[in-house]
This record gives sequence, C-alpha cells and structure tokens, in this order.
Amino acid sequence: MIMATSNKPKTESPSGTAWQPRLVAILCNWCSYAGADLAGSSRIHYPSNVRIVRVPCSGRIDPLYVLRAFERGADAVLVAGCHPGDCHYAEGNFYARRRMLMLNQLLQFAGVPSERFWFRWVSAAEGPEFAHLIEEITEAVRPLGPYKPELADKFVLLDEIVQMLESMPESEPCPEHAEESEEASP
Repeated sequence: MIMATSNKPKTESPSGTAWQPRLVAILCNWCSYAGADLAGSSRIHYPSNVRIVRVPCSGRIDPLYVLRAFERGADAVLVAGCHPGDCHYAEGNFYARRRMLMLNQLLQFAGVPSERFWFRWVSAAEGPEFAHLIEEITEAVRPLGPYKPELADKFVLLDEIVQMLESMPESEPCPEHAEESEEASP
C-alpha cells in the first residue's frame, strides 16, 4: 500500500491539538510593552504562543535580534513601538521605521516570507488592539506551518561574522576624518 504524502504544512501536534505558531514580540518599554501589559491586566484573552522581549526603545532594536529569533525557531516575529511622534526618546520610532523597512527587504532577500515578519505601532492605551494583533498574526501564520529556515548554513556564517566583528580592535579614525577634527578644534 502506497501512502500519499501532502505538501501541506502540518497543523496538528502529535497530541491531536491544533498547532500553534511560536511568536516572538520585541516591544518598546514605554508603549508597546505597556499595551501588552494592559491587555494582560485587563484580562483580555489572546493566544499564549507569544514570547515578549522588552527593549528600551524600538529604535534600539538590532536587526540581528530578528534574525536570531528566526534562527532559534520562531515562526513569526513582531516588532512594535510607540506611534510616530509619541516616542519617549524623541525620534527612536523614526529610526526603527527606517531600520525595519530595510530589514524587511533583507529578510525577503534571505528567503524569509514577508508574512512571518510584522512591524506595528502599539500605544500604552491599546491593550485590546495588542491582543487583536497577536490573534491576527497567529491566524495569518498558522496556515503557513512551522518555519524551517532553508538558510541554516547562512545563520552559522552569520555567527562567525558577528564573532569576527566583535573581536576586532577599536580602529583609529580614518585619516580624512582626523584632519577634519583637527581643523574644527580651536
């Protein structure tokens, strides 16, 4: 007897329950994390498949955090920050917006489907909206199935590059900039 195999992703766990995608949410401390906290303290139900990482500001999120989350088995990643104009660090969310747009292009180039990376604004007063966003991401990612990075070799290479950069000694300013700083000093 020949068994037919399907290319559809497995959406049931071995115990027979529906598979839940593993989400990582990287949230700014002042707004998005406070919105998640409001959802929890208001007892608003949302899927428990999200792991929250609190950072001081969305503008300080290194794109490597997102890559590492995918490398370590996240099925989707959410980056959320304060609404534009409401950042506690003045312009951090504007930096985040530019950085995340570039990261989204890098992820697409690397083969990570765009449905697995989310970037949104969530304020401290938007607890219900945060819960709805987590439900929306879960429902969008569930049909995709577990994320299996085809680029595992490149993630290993990424580790080597990061280690090499971290071990490099601090360099002297390039000669062009040294001359400019000497001219500027009195």
